[in-house]
Amino acid sequence: MFRTGPRNLITDVAGLRVGNAADARLKSGVTALLCDEPAVAGVQVLGGAPGTRETDLLEPHNSIEAIHAVVLSGGSAFGLDAASGVQAALRERNIGVEVGGFRVPIVPAAILFDLRNGGDKDWDRYPPYRDLGYEAAQAAGIDFPLGTVGAGTGALSAGLKGGLGSASTELDSGVTIGALAAVNPTGSVTVGRSRHFWAAPFEIGDEFGGLGYPSPMPADARRILLKFRDKTIEPGGNTTIAVIATDAVLTKAAAKRLAVSAHDGFVRATWPTHTPADGDLVFALATGKSGIELAPNDAIDLYAAAGATMARAISRGVFAATPAEGDLFPVWSSR
Repeated sequence: MFRTGPRNLITDVAGLRVGNAADARLKSGVTALLCDEPAVAGVQVLGGAPGTRETDLLEPHNSIEAIHAVVLSGGSAFGLDAASGVQAALRERNIGVEVGGFRVPIVPAAILFDLRNGGDKDWDRYPPYRDLGYEAAQAAGIDFPLGTVGAGTGALSAGLKGGLGSASTELDSGVTIGALAAVNPTGSVTVGRSRHFWAAPFEIGDEFGGLGYPSPMPADARRILLKFRDKTIEPGGNTTIAVIATDAVLTKAAAKRLAVSAHDGFVRATWPTHTPADGDLVFALATGKSGIELAPNDAIDLYAAAGATMARAISRGVFAATPAEGDLFPVWSSR
């Protein structure tokens, strides 16, 4: 039933482009997802410490039906400036909702905490995220790298570097679904201290190593591994932020349900997840480019694929991470 799209990226969903920008000294960056045409959108927050912009307008009972871009950023609350940079890039292209003769780009955003990761955060008066957001928007295309890039540049998980991950799935209904995740959880994406990913049952081919589950399970499989176990766990000091997208035709309420289902992928890929110290969030987008309105049984397949595709994207982000000077944690490939 499940097979990857041609790129195994969220941009296999027609109508989407992704761009990244980062500052190596800062150990932080921004990922911008642009919609070629306004896309129906929703959001679901299940972490206890989110940092967001323009999420209220995505609720089904509110009036804005579609958005123009989504931003994932490092930098904690400072990173919310990145959306202003993306908004500026879209305004230059005359993209946005027309309000009283003005074009207003609608750009929801979410941030992760990567301040304490070994990077130099001694910026000047203003943090660099607005400029990074603009740069990411200008770089947007259908092909993009994974791992230590964009919003995943400074991401960490329990014992390993995190990263930016993506995956896609083509369904028998003719619909494509894709996921994009900046992976920075307080928990672990691997079984104990092994190289095996919790999301192994959902892997397609060897997209994150092809190792399956360890046999037998290691003795520490049930141990709760946290990013800074020997230090105080700080609310908001972690977070996986993500986008799930499809080319199916969905209502705004159905997009909300898609975001809810995609959180199942967090549970399949990371343990523990959705803690008070995480700001876990999923944006959902429906471009409608396939023209397909799903029958009930096909809709169930879509929502199941949302969780599976998200789990794969999270694992691929950690799998693709690369080392850099001053890293606090090793990369998966060194384990």
